[in-house]
Amino acid sequence: MARLHAAAFEGAARWSVDGFQDILHDPLVFVAATTCGFVVGRAVADEAELLTIVVDGPGRGRGVGRGLVDDFAAEARRRGASQAFLEVAEDNSAARALYDSTGWHVAGRRPGYYGGIDALILRRAL
Repeated sequence: MARLHAAAFEGAARWSVDGFQDILHDPLVFVAATTCGFVVGRAVADEAELLTIVVDGPGRGRGVGRGLVDDFAAEARRRGASQAFLEVAEDNSAARALYDSTGWHVAGRRPGYYGGIDALILRRAL
């Protein structure tokens, strides 16, 4: 997972092996995966957070990301969440297109969150 994540993200946005090990020990965290990608989420009470999603090169543009978002939503609902949120870099056009196509909307902004680039806070009903 860390290898795929490192290939997809730059700098501080990359999660280390230790970072993955730490977060995956949290019983509130869940993962959905395919052969070319994964999504990590966390559900607390009636809300879920999409923590990260990665689709490897061969899976891009083939519906893998949409499937992973759907898997995230299904597991979050199963765990009792009715709403979800995530943060995405404002300049990450591929991720934003995926989120737009799967029902997410902008609910807020964190100025300069990603090394000078704003983070958009997106929400959607589950």
